[in-house]
This record gives sequence, C-alpha cells and structure tokens, in this order.
Amino acid sequence: MDETTLISAAQRGDQKALERLLREHQSSIYAVCRRISGNDADALDATQEALISLVKGLPRFDGRSKFSTWVYRIATNACIDELRRRQRQPTPGLPENADSHTWPRDALGSEDPATTTAQRVDLDRGLSQLTDEFRSALVLRDVAGLSYNEISDALNIAPGTVRSRIARARRQLIDIMQLGPARNQTQPTNRPNQQTNE
Repeated sequence: MDETTLISAAQRGDQKALERLLREHQSSIYAVCRRISGNDADALDATQEALISLVKGLPRFDGRSKFSTWVYRIATNACIDELRRRQRQPTPGLPENADSHTWPRDALGSEDPATTTAQRVDLDRGLSQLTDEFRSALVLRDVAGLSYNEISDALNIAPGTVRSRIARARRQLIDIMQLGPARNQTQPTNRPNQQTNE
C-alpha cells in the first residue's frame, strides 16, 4: 500500500492504516523534535503531542502539500509549543542510548562512538543557543532534508526568508561551535593603550 492509499484509508477510519502511517513517520518526527528541543525527554513528549495532532488533523489533510511536509510542520510546532509551555530553552543532552538513534542527514563525520557522542553534545549545545525560528529552519533543512520550498510551506514563511534564516543560523552555529566552552566564560577586556595606575 503506497502512502497516498494509506492516508486515504486512515482518513476513512482504517485503524491499521493509521497505525502504520504513525509508525512510518514516528522516527522522523522524533529526529526533528530531538534536535529542536535538545534533549530526549522533551523530544519524546513533543513527539507524542505531534502524533496526537497528526491523528486529529488527518481528516483535514487535503494533499495540497506533501504529507511529509505537513508532518514536519506539526512536529516543529509541537516541539516549540512544548518548550514554551514549560517556559524553558532547549537544553543540551544526550539520549540514553545515543548509538541506537539515527537522525537523517545528521552527518557528524565519524563512526567512533566517543567522537560522535562528543560532537552530538556540541551540536545540541550550539543549536540550543539559536532562536526558535533559526533552529527550526536549520533542523528542517539539515536533519529532515526538506527543500527550501518545503520548509517555506512547513513554516508558512517566504522561501527567501527560509534561505536567510538558514544562512544566518549556519553562521551563528559555526561561530558558537568554534568558540566552544570558552563562550560561557567572562573574557577580560584587553585595552593595549589603557594603562593601569597600579
């Protein structure tokens, strides 16, 4: 059964079709929520909320956008809503079984578990410092692999705005990750031309 047929069957009340549809998209929803929220617990809660929203909204899905784009829109909104409900920022963290999680397009450059784990923590920390708008656009592009037009549809913003947010998010993320832990330390102000009176 292809996805279009599966969606139609689920919309008609076929419980098995609905369960299969949810299973097929659960991991991709979790992947997006995991990167936006920054930790496993919030991602799981947001994934659950997204799946509930998907079920409730399925009868209204009209096929004008790709189903996966619609699903990512729900996942992004559910995750941001979850963080705002708790009035908290994304917090860096690692899933309990990090090696068992696969995140699409999350190419971290090494298969060594120690290196990969450290890189994932750094990436979580960097993403947590981006605004919701920048983080969502970047995750949908680099984790979910959506096109700019699909992200535009998912976030309900112009394609040009998508490109701008992603470009700025990448620049900020690079700066954050290059600075590393030192960014949280107070740096002394060096003024070469200023003399002390000591």
